[in-house]
Parts: sequence; structure tokens; C-alpha cells
Amino acid sequence: MHRIRKDDQVAVIAGKDAGKTGRVVKLFTDRDRVLIEGVNYVKKHQRIQQTGRGAQEGGIIETEAPVHISNVMPVCPSCGKATRVGYMYATEGDRRSKVRACKKCDATF
Repeated sequence: MHRIRKDDQVAVIAGKDAGKTGRVVKLFTDRDRVLIEGVNYVKKHQRIQQTGRGAQEGGIIETEAPVHISNVMPVCPSCGKATRVGYMYATEGDRRSKVRACKKCDATF
């Protein structure tokens, strides 16, 4: 179980985009990186290529680049602050499940 999952709201705590928040679009678990919506824009020089309809696209394109997972913190949905993640066991009837919890307000998410 990872402390950050897809569709989590996270805050960037280090790097050029420190202080920005966004939603996790994709996880790269093999490289320990996350792709965050609206954060870490980089300029990519793309060669002009023919598309299927004959149009030509190219030039300098701005895209989002992945950020290392150690540079982001999840934002708690109940208190709205960037927080560390703890784990609790929630019981539903005779079933126990491990859930993530906020270290500041003990709310589960």
C-alpha cells in the first residue's frame, strides 16, 4: 500500500513548483515518480510530423513532467492541509481493512 494513490490531491513541498497543489494523474511506481495535473511544466521541442489527416504538428510544446514521490505530500480532505500519512485498521462487521489516516486530524482517506 502506497501513501499516494491515483486521483489524490497532493501538495508539492520541494522543487521549482513548491507550494502548488494538484491531482495525481499517473503513478510510476518503478521510478518512484508521480504525474500531477498542472504542476512541473517543461518545454519539449517536437519535430514536425505528418499526422493521419495530413496535418503537420511540431514546435515547442509544454507538457507536464513527473515529480519524485518524496517531493509531494497528500492533502487531507477533511482539514485541507498537507499531511503525513498514517495507517489504521477499520473494522466493518467481521472484516478488518487497512486504511490511510491523516496524522494531524486522524481522519481516514
